[in-house]
Amino acid sequence: MLTIEILNNYGANTAEGLERCLQDEDFYLDLVPTALEKDSYEALDNAIKANDLDGAFEAAHALKGVLANLALTPLFEPASEMTELLRARTQMDYAPLMKKVWDERQRLMDMAGL
Repeated sequence: MLTIEILNNYGANTAEGLERCLQDEDFYLDLVPTALEKDSYEALDNAIKANDLDGAFEAAHALKGVLANLALTPLFEPASEMTELLRARTQMDYAPLMKKVWDERQRLMDMAGL
């Protein structure tokens, strides 16, 4: 079961996330699993693999926004880095950053038992 303690142990800034959710802990905890839904991550991964930098930017930007609002810092940081590189349409190997995003997502899912 996902708890504030688990999120704190993960490295999330739960105080910030709760503030954005008007201190409604149940609402905040309900939103976190939606931020981990596989579709958003797959869309980003697929766009990167297709070298679709415009599509990858859109996917990364949307993911970054969700992660920022929930203050899921360890997952937000690599997503944010990718977003800024994609915003500049930087031609590079995004695989290491994408792996970090997948790994952080999985780490949180494992910690939360999701």
